[in-house]
Amino acid sequence: MAPVGYKDAGVDIAKGAEFADSIYELMQRTFTERVIEDRGGYAGLFLLDYSRKLLRRNYRNPVLVASTDGVGTKLKLAFMTGRHDTVGIDLVAMGVNDILVVGAEPLLFLDYLATSKLEPDVLVQAVKGIAEGCRQADCALLGGETAEMPGFYAPGEYDMAGFAVGVVERRKLVNGKKIRPGDTVIGLPSSGLHSNGYSLVRKLLFEQEKMKPDDSLSRFGINRTVGEELLEPTRIYVRSVRSVLRDYKVKQVVRGMAHITGGGLIEKVPRILPPGCAVEIQADRWQRPRIFDVLQKLAGLPDDEMYTTFNMGIGFVMVVAPYYVDSVLRRLRRQGERPLVIGRVIKGNREVRII
Repeated sequence: MAPVGYKDAGVDIAKGAEFADSIYELMQRTFTERVIEDRGGYAGLFLLDYSRKLLRRNYRNPVLVASTDGVGTKLKLAFMTGRHDTVGIDLVAMGVNDILVVGAEPLLFLDYLATSKLEPDVLVQAVKGIAEGCRQADCALLGGETAEMPGFYAPGEYDMAGFAVGVVERRKLVNGKKIRPGDTVIGLPSSGLHSNGYSLVRKLLFEQEKMKPDDSLSRFGINRTVGEELLEPTRIYVRSVRSVLRDYKVKQVVRGMAHITGGGLIEKVPRILPPGCAVEIQADRWQRPRIFDVLQKLAGLPDDEMYTTFNMGIGFVMVVAPYYVDSVLRRLRRQGERPLVIGRVIKGNREVRII
């Protein structure tokens, strides 16, 4: 009887090692001098304090901040289109935007990729997206894990998860506790759907409308294909928001922040509100991307359900002390953002009212 090895069971260890080597250069591109390289080591090494003059980072009372997330069924679009270089950006965005909410500086990112059969060409593209997301977030892709599990995933498919770690001085934590009625709500536009609501989106466009990824959306007034629109990566707000936080070293001008993902404005904003506060948002303050109008028409959904399923064109929210609103807006614009005053804090019971 011929011997049966791990490769015969569907796991190719040699191919896995080659894949790890092939992506190391992508990781290196995200390294700063705070990364201690240990190629082949069992864990990534990162300096928290760093005294080099240009990149000096020394903390008095550091708080580590961590988040983990995935991309969800948006991955199905990558499988359908064969385009895998954008979902990695989504993966990073979901983590770093979350830790940004408390004012943290993203330090490092780890990824986990799992597939039935290792296809290096596909997964290298996915890691390229992760590296690009880390570059946009100014954090290091410090390491990761790739699992080959025959029979566990459908052929040609994979799953990914990401882990973001950041740091913030304890006295600079942004936790929403100082939010008061009269504060101003600033919205930062999304790039579209980001990474939420895709189970409904796929049901509407692919099952109900019988569309394909290469089909044009021109009949809906969108000059893109279905695939192009749905694979638009999530915006990463780290550089622009961190620039504002750095400018105000003493006063806490930004009193609360929210990353608008699943649950939308209606569910995400209340999480940062203290007792006695509510938020009133004026929906006519921004031009929501056309794709949301298309989806609402196809689904026949009321506004309240749309605002709890999708971001509706606002990907990140900042609650700012009224006196500083104009200066914060100017700083955000200098960073390339298109910030909008979309509402205000009022008396209430930790809720959001869309008017």
